[in-house]
Amino acid sequence: MLKLPIYMDNHATTPTDPRVLEAMLPYFTEKFGNAASRNHSFGWEAEEAVDRARQQIAALINAKPKEIIFTSGATESDNLSIKGIVEFYKDKGNHVITCVTEHKAVLDSCRALERAGKAVVTYLPVDKYGMVDPDDVRKAITDKTVLITIMYANNEIGTIHPVREIGRIAKEKGVIFHCDAVQAAGKVPLDVERDGIDLASLSAHKLYGPKGIGALYVRSKGPRVRLTAQMDGGGHERGMRSGTLNVTGIVGFGKACEVAQGEMVEEARRLTDLRNRLQAGIFERLDEVSLNGHPTERLPGNLNLSFAYVEGESLLMGISDVAVSSGSACTSATLEPSYVIRALGVSDELAHSSIRFGLGRFNTAEEVDFVTDRIAREVTRLRDMSPLYEMAKEGIDLKSVAWKAD
Repeated sequence: MLKLPIYMDNHATTPTDPRVLEAMLPYFTEKFGNAASRNHSFGWEAEEAVDRARQQIAALINAKPKEIIFTSGATESDNLSIKGIVEFYKDKGNHVITCVTEHKAVLDSCRALERAGKAVVTYLPVDKYGMVDPDDVRKAITDKTVLITIMYANNEIGTIHPVREIGRIAKEKGVIFHCDAVQAAGKVPLDVERDGIDLASLSAHKLYGPKGIGALYVRSKGPRVRLTAQMDGGGHERGMRSGTLNVTGIVGFGKACEVAQGEMVEEARRLTDLRNRLQAGIFERLDEVSLNGHPTERLPGNLNLSFAYVEGESLLMGISDVAVSSGSACTSATLEPSYVIRALGVSDELAHSSIRFGLGRFNTAEEVDFVTDRIAREVTRLRDMSPLYEMAKEGIDLKSVAWKAD
């Protein structure tokens, strides 16, 4: 039987997998040691659990366990990467290359460095599908460039960037390449060696692990990447991130990566089928609907659509029994249209009508069919009240209308 409300916002966060919770539970109670306590069995037990999780996370991205540095989440990992590189390599240069559709954790870190006079940042455009051109990356590199930071897959439109090509260019030019891999890890094959990634930000709660725990992959060889720590204390995590380790969260993160690695291929196939079913159903029932993002090079569970002549927030309010979003969870508090959608060249009006569907591990075909019907009915209802939609259907060119102000 269908259970309401239906959750389809898995890019914002995912529910913790029961297998992950089961692995975590003992570390709340009987296995409560501090992993930095080296003189008794409670500490040894915690340290052993942390080491095991490092191996599980490293295996998912083809890294070495010692290259996994634990943080509070991907926002901290992004901050540590960008600020840490710029500060450590300041004698070499101060130029950073990024992209206009990056997550706010990357963009705001770059802007903070600009305001402090510590960096000069190039913000690369994207094409109509939200993809960065590797040639633009190459052309932007100067002898002062110390960092390229381009995400693996976009959190709003699901577009997967040509990461391997960007990694190759970074290697050729001797520039460190950071990748916010939050949405990609556990969803698509991610290989830091194959892709030429030197730093990768990861987050447990995007792949069915707990919130409040993240990691940063830091390449140890070819080249060895160095960072200036952004948090001082006991010198934990090879001196890069001080603070008592969240052992319980780390155990959950490790287990989530292990599960993802084992099930990724089959899960991606299933989610792609569900996403295509949702897309086909909506396009069959409604006109004036457009896809945002790349039609094929996208995350398996991502579908971002714009519904012309409908306000996104009104649509969300009308389908309160379905959890989707009108943008990134980190920017949904603002009433501005999504900066990611606008970067594709989409008008403000259409950007305001965009909805992000994030399908995940626990969604079913029955839920997809229910959501298709709810969306189709609500969009039709809202358009029935829209004089603009009626005018457009009558063939009136709305751009040519001279609107009279009050």
